[in-house]
Amino acid sequence: MKNSNWALIFFIIFLFSTVNVFAGVEQRAVKIIKPLHKAVVSNPVEICMEAYGLEVESVENGVNEGKGHHHVIVDMYEPDRPGMPLPPKKDSKFIHLSDGSACIKMILPTGRHFIRTLFSRGNHIPYHPLISDTIIIYIEK
Repeated sequence: MKNSNWALIFFIIFLFSTVNVFAGVEQRAVKIIKPLHKAVVSNPVEICMEAYGLEVESVENGVNEGKGHHHVIVDMYEPDRPGMPLPPKKDSKFIHLSDGSACIKMILPTGRHFIRTLFSRGNHIPYHPLISDTIIIYIEK
């Protein structure tokens, strides 16, 4: 058999072995499903998230791979910026949904707001790479 035939056989074996490796990998993502991106809403605004390939649970269940809870980040552009406290502190800009809920109602000032969700383990440490989604909303008077 010629060398080119062996190369073709090895390439095909490599291709099939790669497909099998990635076939079992779940896609992990979160999405803000309410309100929609660029929506104009009034207070109180309800923000809801959905998780894909992940299980949402209370922090009381501990740290479990593929499981965790949502955080809602208001008007912060880079939650993974250098110097970010880990776990992130709780305040009006960084809200922990530690009970495993997927929605939160909040009052925001009139105007434009960046809303980001960040999925984290039970110890509030985000997954790496980040599992996150961002929308912009407008709060009307």
